[in-house]
Amino acid sequence: MAFFDFPLDKLESYLPARTEASDFDAFWSQTLHETRQTPLNAQFTAIDVGLRMVDTYDVTFCGYGGQAVKGWFIVPRAAQGPLPCMVEFIGYGGGRGFPFDWLTWSNAGYAHFVMDTRGQGSTWSTGDTPDPEPDGTNPHIPGFMTRGVLNPRTYYYRRVFTDAVRAIEAARSNPMVDASRIAVTGGSQGGGISLAAAALAPDVVAALPDVPFLCHYRRATEITNSAPYSEIARFCQRHRDKIDTVFNTLSYFDGLNFATRAKASALFSVALMDDICPPSTVFAAYNHYAGAKRMKVWTYNNHEGGQSFQTLEKLKFMRQLWG
Repeated sequence: MAFFDFPLDKLESYLPARTEASDFDAFWSQTLHETRQTPLNAQFTAIDVGLRMVDTYDVTFCGYGGQAVKGWFIVPRAAQGPLPCMVEFIGYGGGRGFPFDWLTWSNAGYAHFVMDTRGQGSTWSTGDTPDPEPDGTNPHIPGFMTRGVLNPRTYYYRRVFTDAVRAIEAARSNPMVDASRIAVTGGSQGGGISLAAAALAPDVVAALPDVPFLCHYRRATEITNSAPYSEIARFCQRHRDKIDTVFNTLSYFDGLNFATRAKASALFSVALMDDICPPSTVFAAYNHYAGAKRMKVWTYNNHEGGQSFQTLEKLKFMRQLWG
């Protein structure tokens, strides 16, 4: 894939106007208030999958609407006392997989909480969390991007972003976690969820979104034909009379709007040939981000981004922050 978006010098200054509903903050405050009426009930069950250097726990907690969400919690076996914790969110279509898929952060000396993504986990990795949909959701294009998109209260990512906040609360409830040192991370969809979580849980101290998805939806649908943003474009192609409604709903879930509210120290990454999460959509979120921030640019990469090279950057970043 060749370069197709703005040149880097323009990306670095790209600060598009945001579209934000007047009740954005009230919407999310009420959503979290409603969810917290159900006890978190985080359960950590020790399991043995043959890993000798870490302790592994199968996690269940109450997410959106009190619905059960799964996760993994992994800590260094020799750890003493509360540890800083990385809460990680997963890319589009994937689920939590197996504990041995997630060993980087525990081997760096941190607690690691991996949140399963409701309704996903049947493409590149397996998941274990269903998505009981509320009544009244609209017909949608296959995938998750238009599920419930005609109303922000029924939109799929309202449930996912709420789960993410509850995942942070579940991690914080474990005695092995230093509640004052929580960071969020993830790639693609996981990066977009990280941005939302950093805004909705303002005491998070670091955010590490890689090639984040779920940002600057309107521009994304206009400059790339790649999935998953193409799900939105296809929906609008069919439902010609619902375009304004669709983008009004999406404004409640746009990473640009969460970025202006997030204050955690942040390390972003972007790939300049990425046709899945176009560079301008990533820079738009980054340039609106309110906290201290750095961007790592991968010039000749598509959506894979920096992969292991970016993992090394993240390990360095967290060592500088936490030691």
